[in-house]
Amino acid sequence: MMVIVYGCFFACGLACIVLQIIAQRTRTDPSIGNNPQFLKFQRSYFAVYLLAMFADWLQGPYLYKLYSYYNFEEDQIAILYVFGFASTVIIGMWAPLAADQFGRKKLCLSFTVLYSLSCFLKLSRSYGILIIGRIIGGVATSVLFSAFEAWYVHEHIETFDFPKEWISVTFSKASTWNGFLAVTAGLVTNIFAEWFDLGPVAPYMLAVPFLIFAGILVSTHWSENYSGSKVKFKRACVDGWKGILSKEIIFMVGVIEALFESVIYIVIFLWTPVLQPLRPSLGIVFSSFMVCILSGQAVYQILSSRRFDTSNLLISACGIALASNVFLVLSTNPVNRKDLNCETSYVAFLLFEFAVGIYFPAMGNLRSKIIPEQHRWSITNWFRVPINLIACVVLMLLHEDEFRHGNRMIFVICTGLLMLAVLCGVRFKKLAEKDESVQEERTLMTSEHIHNIF
Repeated sequence: MMVIVYGCFFACGLACIVLQIIAQRTRTDPSIGNNPQFLKFQRSYFAVYLLAMFADWLQGPYLYKLYSYYNFEEDQIAILYVFGFASTVIIGMWAPLAADQFGRKKLCLSFTVLYSLSCFLKLSRSYGILIIGRIIGGVATSVLFSAFEAWYVHEHIETFDFPKEWISVTFSKASTWNGFLAVTAGLVTNIFAEWFDLGPVAPYMLAVPFLIFAGILVSTHWSENYSGSKVKFKRACVDGWKGILSKEIIFMVGVIEALFESVIYIVIFLWTPVLQPLRPSLGIVFSSFMVCILSGQAVYQILSSRRFDTSNLLISACGIALASNVFLVLSTNPVNRKDLNCETSYVAFLLFEFAVGIYFPAMGNLRSKIIPEQHRWSITNWFRVPINLIACVVLMLLHEDEFRHGNRMIFVICTGLLMLAVLCGVRFKKLAEKDESVQEERTLMTSEHIHNIF
């Protein structure tokens, strides 16, 4: 298994490098956003954001292993994951408003404190304290994925008055660097946890200095900013709900997102116990997953630059993920644990992560085109509710007797969810084509009307 893990890591890494080089050539004019003042501002943001993200990635590979090391059963570990997911979605709906009203810099500082605290709480073997740590970690994660981006956008537009088009340049660079940091984090955790034999708690202690350093940079180099207008939480939620129900195409985006991303959350929990029988290097496995995601992103970039339809790419991502889960159903047959085909499971997970790499940029592109900007925050938050709800319900099934002696039935459920995602993707494509034809018809009618006037 170790030979396969390391072999797949190097093979996937080489393929990723080639794909990234090809994708780099397809990107927009590199001269865009080359203003020296902009680059300086960009670096000040990256210095903090990438430190925070690296600290977050360090906590990915060994979470399940840590709880298992403390002698908790699989169903008990599932509950810990559920608390983390639930706190993320509950606080995630409130975090952007809190950042706007109380100050984005303050919230970014609170992230470094809360996430450091959640790391320290993982030193405890108490189940109750570990639950508290998961809740605090979920709150911190919500802040990480809302306050930092909000701070940057405000400074970019309001303080420095840079062109709005340059925002995507920064986020594109951040996404690329974030991917490489994720790969690096897996390697680093593997070195400290396994090669240095410091145990599965070592990555969490390693994350704390990065969080502290990020907090120092925020407090010394970032200025405070607030929202110019006060948004009422209840009104925003109501408007978002109305926006979802106003158009079937928006509703369908939410359904696909809920189905696909809930499976991502389930896989995040399951990959460690599925591969654990052969004792792989979890950090290397994690890095392999991140390399596959980067490869998927590069493939999306290459194909979209050649004008491949984004809807087709989204359906393809769902189809590839579906195929990987079918393989996982076959490779996790619990009849005879000794005959579990972990090698097949590992390759299936790699395939799934490749699909994830295609899915996120495709979904992000479609969301930006279809969801009205004024309601994007509230609609996106509504989408996250079923994602976490489905993941929590499926993980809670581990308490049921028929699920306790193997994860095959969980993957059967994931397969069903992804089949629905593919069908919804086909329906979405038809709706998108219909919308485009309506838009073209309206444009043609407007042109004819102008032509008649003149």
